[in-house]
Amino acid sequence: MEASARRKGQGGRQARQARRAEAGAPAGRPGIRRAVPPIELLDEESLLRIERAADRILAEVGIEFRDDPAALALWRRAGARVEGALVRFEPGMLREILSSAPREFVQHARNPANSVRIGADQVVFAPAYGSPFVMDLDRGRRYGTLEDFQNFVKLAQSSPWLHHSGGTICEPTDIPVNKRHLDMVLAHIRLSDRPFMGSVTAEDRAEDSIEMARILFGADFVDANCVILGNVNVNSPLVWDGTMTRALRAYARANQAAVVVPFILGGAMGPVTTAGAVAQALAETMAGCALTQLERPGAPVIFGNFLSSMSLRSGSPTFGTPEPAVGSLAVGQLARRLGLPLRCAGNFTTSKLPDAQAMAEGTMSMLSAIHCGANFVLHAAGFLDGLLSMSYEKFVLDCDLCGALHTYLQGVRVDEATLALDAFAEVGPGGHFFGCAHTLAHYETAFRPSETGDDDPYETWLEAGAEDAATRANRIWKRRLAEFEPPPLDPAIDEALADFVARRKAQGPDMWH
Repeated sequence: MEASARRKGQGGRQARQARRAEAGAPAGRPGIRRAVPPIELLDEESLLRIERAADRILAEVGIEFRDDPAALALWRRAGARVEGALVRFEPGMLREILSSAPREFVQHARNPANSVRIGADQVVFAPAYGSPFVMDLDRGRRYGTLEDFQNFVKLAQSSPWLHHSGGTICEPTDIPVNKRHLDMVLAHIRLSDRPFMGSVTAEDRAEDSIEMARILFGADFVDANCVILGNVNVNSPLVWDGTMTRALRAYARANQAAVVVPFILGGAMGPVTTAGAVAQALAETMAGCALTQLERPGAPVIFGNFLSSMSLRSGSPTFGTPEPAVGSLAVGQLARRLGLPLRCAGNFTTSKLPDAQAMAEGTMSMLSAIHCGANFVLHAAGFLDGLLSMSYEKFVLDCDLCGALHTYLQGVRVDEATLALDAFAEVGPGGHFFGCAHTLAHYETAFRPSETGDDDPYETWLEAGAEDAATRANRIWKRRLAEFEPPPLDPAIDEALADFVARRKAQGPDMWH
């Protein structure tokens, strides 16, 4: 009984600590303005060699654009050499086309205070994307449902350390494949007032997503401003399939931003050597980004990259390893030379549990995103099991890491207050700073407290139940969902969206593949 009472009291104290940790957090903060500059890893000669290698791949090997005659027609008009589905590009051609793409742009949110600027020195964190499974400590691993999807949108909206609602946070597998995009976009709009992403799994689904954004923002506003992103992947190596290019062109045609991303597993879809994989990624990404400009010059586009590795003994993908992390630094330099906003790296791990492996691999990968200069960091929270699973507990742990990175990216402020000369005069040699005036003036904001960490003495931790971080995260996500209140939405807009979704669902039979 006594131990139980102590645990209950500790739980209350921990809850108060968590609330204090969030009290100074800028809920809905529209991104981070970095004070820590990106790392310039490679010298000029190394960068030029990678760029020349990408030019040779584009000119001598080429890239296939399959099942999209309109894309091939655009390349012919632009002067590329088109032979069937294979397209080859003269050196410098894609860079010239890309000169019309904006260096940075604003993605507007339905709450203007939450709009984000993507590019330059801005950093935007968004949840992980695309997992078919979800997991938590209570029920283990299972297929994701619409309820899970909605829960993760709520958790993203509730976190003061994320800036974006994301996209397909998990697959709602209880909804037909051809209709689930409608429920996902509707959930983003109803449960969050932050920027969001739309569907890319078919051209008509991309167009549905954009049309729902038009209902929310107004057609004229959408034509002039970016309000939705579409994340499209290259079918590496060196293939763009029609599903992706048609979706890419749909977003560009509507003046919305495509995020163009090769997904290269070294040893499978690309070379095992980092330099070769980076050259391949540069070639594939430039081609996709340039296609947006042929569709609509000036359309916003994000230069994306997803480098990863493999266990060459088993053939299994690996995530959060050092080689792709350092490769991301080179990708960042190349994107800046093109003058394009960058999506790169994220919180990657192959671990099957929210454990030490997950956080070690995830932290290495997230730091590579920070130091490569990424502007839009997809997969910032929840990624587990090689992206096959979205974890409730890891989502909370990762959001806490994102909070720490907010502080990290602020750098070091140097002024009279931070140099603390008055404190040295007050304390003198051999004294202590614990109760001096400077400490008392700054103690509430001097160090960021972790919501999921534990800094109690061992005995206090033991008496409180000896919980690990994942157990604490389990309690936190449940509390956040229980306390969640959706941001207000104009009832007329909500009704128009519901009507659109109902009409589109009624237009065809359910499809489960």
